[in-house]
Amino acid sequence: MPRQDLVDFFRALDTSGVSHTGGTYMGHCFAVYRDMQAWGYEEELALAGLFHSIYGTELFQRFKLDLDRRDEVRALIGERAERLAYLNCAVRYESFDAEVLRGTPPYSMENRLEGGRIEVAAEDFEDLLRMQLVDRLEQVPRSEKYEFRRPAFEAMARRLGPKAQAAFDAVYPTAVS
Repeated sequence: MPRQDLVDFFRALDTSGVSHTGGTYMGHCFAVYRDMQAWGYEEELALAGLFHSIYGTELFQRFKLDLDRRDEVRALIGERAERLAYLNCAVRYESFDAEVLRGTPPYSMENRLEGGRIEVAAEDFEDLLRMQLVDRLEQVPRSEKYEFRRPAFEAMARRLGPKAQAAFDAVYPTAVS
């Protein structure tokens, strides 16, 4: 069960009224949080997963918290969790996916929110892989957009190990390639 202050924060933003992959944005965010916990990730990473798209992503634009509220989010979930959430929102998928497929540091991606490039430490990059894969696996059965960034998600699952690969294989139909 998530902390009440987190539930209250999302409710105050009226995220329960924002549609997302056949449900609500709030429901999706909390499902990602629960899945991150179920995968055994530390609370800091689960919190980053909860806020994974709080500033909007390249694809999801139905809700976007203004970047001038980053301090508020940081106070709520911690500095590293907020930084990971920000990075997840900021990266352009094409440049992120290129780094996933390349597979070795240093990691540098395009910042779609503020322009320029973002240099990402190896530990943060690994956590972004975890967060993006869990997020994708939570929503793809509802969206049925199995081909969206599939090579990158397959690479993430392989890289993250047997548990991630099994979760990917359970969600993605083998007939789709």
